[in-house]
Amino acid sequence: MTIGIIVFPGSNCDRDVRWATEGCLGIPTRFLWHETTDLVGIDAVVIPGGFSYGDYLRCGAIARFAPVLNSLISFVDKGGKVLGICNGFQILTELGLLPGALTRNKDLNFICDSAKLTISSSRSFWLRNYIKDDSISLPIAHGEGRYQCSAETLNKLQDDDSIAIRYQDNPNGSINDIAGITNKRGNVLGMMPHPERACDSSLGAIDGKLILSSLLS
Repeated sequence: MTIGIIVFPGSNCDRDVRWATEGCLGIPTRFLWHETTDLVGIDAVVIPGGFSYGDYLRCGAIARFAPVLNSLISFVDKGGKVLGICNGFQILTELGLLPGALTRNKDLNFICDSAKLTISSSRSFWLRNYIKDDSISLPIAHGEGRYQCSAETLNKLQDDDSIAIRYQDNPNGSINDIAGITNKRGNVLGMMPHPERACDSSLGAIDGKLILSSLLS
């Protein structure tokens, strides 16, 4: 198993993800510069948090045109596993691999905190180490994390069992308390909380480790 971590100008969590996957779990990890189109030998891709291209226009709007993401679409179509964290989630919605959009938090402020979450569905590959209704806590750090979608899209997410993670105490106004969703196939997960920042027992936070360790199964 080899993980690719996409790096954009402005990414700031790429090394955090590498520390969690390679340092904590021992999974070989490779950085993928945004201009590459080569995903040969990659078994899973993580789009990390940060401020890709400075978040100009809106979060993820410029990143969605990066050459590496053209290859990512084919990768997903073939069953490749993709995890988008924070800005990565925003990019996945801009790219159309996940529905809806991430917008400014309800109080228009940046939130940096720990969030209590509920696993709403463990159907996805990424959440196979959890069971439905498990309660976890993960760090959040975002200014545009308010998930919004149409009523029709929300109904489809519910019908497809694609609402993966919900906030217990909604910090940003996301519709239906959504903190993370998957595609229908379950190989793509987008989430605003940061699992890579909760992988070290010495820091007292390991709930994110079970998400990333799904790659070892």
